[in-house]
Amino acid sequence: MAAAAGDRGTQALAVTIEGFELPGRTCGPADAAECCENIHVGVQRLREVVELFPGDAPAASWTFDVTIVAKDEGGTDLRGPFVHGRRGDRFLYLSWGTLTDGAFGMFRRAKLHFDDCPPEVLAAALSLGVLRCRVRLTDACGNPRCARVRAPDAVWSAVRP
Repeated sequence: MAAAAGDRGTQALAVTIEGFELPGRTCGPADAAECCENIHVGVQRLREVVELFPGDAPAASWTFDVTIVAKDEGGTDLRGPFVHGRRGDRFLYLSWGTLTDGAFGMFRRAKLHFDDCPPEVLAAALSLGVLRCRVRLTDACGNPRCARVRAPDAVWSAVRP
């Protein structure tokens, strides 16, 4: 990847999202028009939700690379097909939907913001090789977790591959 004006260089970083406490295959969130059946969760790559796990799986895990870009003016930016949001507000999506005849119909998403990862954890991940986020996938009402997910329900750490 060629460096853009204002960039000092790039580095690939593996990101692993480990989901636990999935809500089950059926839910009836208040913001849904009806009960949702055969729910699944996946990670969003560009506009497509990929690597689906059933809502009653014991756990879910996704691993992919993001690009860390060092900026001339200081700080870093994150890029790649799994990274969403504007510069300074980058995040990952975990998308929930129903699976019917092989078609995924999304009904809610959870956001994992890179700003919620402590800077020292990101620095350690760049050294060790993997940035991990463990996220509880069931909310307090027993439904699929949505909106911005923060600690203690999303915990960032640096690990070796």
